[in-house]
Amino acid sequence: MTLACSVVVYLYNPDDVDRERAHHQAVIQGSENRDVKRIGNLGELAFEQFCREYLPVEMWDWKNEESIRRCNPESFSAYDFEVFGYEVDVKTSRDVSAFRPANMLENDPDDDIMVMVWHRDNEDALILLGWERTETLKSKVETQEEYSGEEPEKLAHLSARPMNELHDLGPNTAHLNQKPENPFVPGDRVVKAGDDEESVAVVVEVLPPEKNTTAFGQKMDGEAVNVAFPEMLDDGPSDWRTISPAKLASYCDDQDIKLYTYKHTNLEYAERPFVPGDYVIKPDYDDPDLAIVVGVDSDSNREVNVAFLHQLEDTVEADFYRHPTELPDHCEANDISTYSYEFSSLEFDHQY
Repeated sequence: MTLACSVVVYLYNPDDVDRERAHHQAVIQGSENRDVKRIGNLGELAFEQFCREYLPVEMWDWKNEESIRRCNPESFSAYDFEVFGYEVDVKTSRDVSAFRPANMLENDPDDDIMVMVWHRDNEDALILLGWERTETLKSKVETQEEYSGEEPEKLAHLSARPMNELHDLGPNTAHLNQKPENPFVPGDRVVKAGDDEESVAVVVEVLPPEKNTTAFGQKMDGEAVNVAFPEMLDDGPSDWRTISPAKLASYCDDQDIKLYTYKHTNLEYAERPFVPGDYVIKPDYDDPDLAIVVGVDSDSNREVNVAFLHQLEDTVEADFYRHPTELPDHCEANDISTYSYEFSSLEFDHQY
């Protein structure tokens, strides 16, 4: 994701994980208007990026951070953020008239500050237009009601202060970039750095830099990454490989799948990422057939054994799925050939 700035407004481009989580959280929330909730979630993500970029991290708090990261129902906080002790609500809309003072106050008149975020129709970009104190909005509405003249027919007044003036509400502290440094995203296959056994794990969630407290209450010197091991995910109720990586944190939370926390500098990308059950193809073929990894032999030059899905599907009436540990026996019992390839000749073909 990126956050580009001009003098007054800021542009936020949500990535696929942000958009998927914003939508799925709206589904889980059970909102009457799912579209409005999804767009509201994207607006909060946009403002969170602004805060992380320009405000001291110890002086702001996003009330719905974990709810959106794990796609859980919100805690029904009366406001979205707390910034420098002020209660802040983020208003996101495609209709700019929603940012007229009276309309802003209609639903949330009790927050201290309101932030205005406009979004494109396809929700691939959002613009942080500005912010205003609620008391200022109320004053403008009262003045408008008392004003004897008529407002210009085609020129309505919107009250907004530039986003970069928000940090003036706080103490005169250094405004450091607090963007995460770790390179991992949900779905990445990783191993513990320096681990000779190279037990492959799946990145489930990348925690914000300030949430680096271990289970024992100690602060780790680095950013925290939560991972799950494929064999534990395999024991869940469904084929987790068909779930978007953006939803893995929600899935693990719902199914009580144990997560392990590592400092990001203690992890590295897996050079041999495949494990039984993975969907793979041989990309140098013009029209490669989808295959499932049946076994992995790290002691062999041809390390990955696969079976082709269309042959496996011929053995069942419904969609084919077997627990990865059952695949070798299923192939043998149904006389299905397996083929060996080197790790480097295969790539993932994700089914979500």
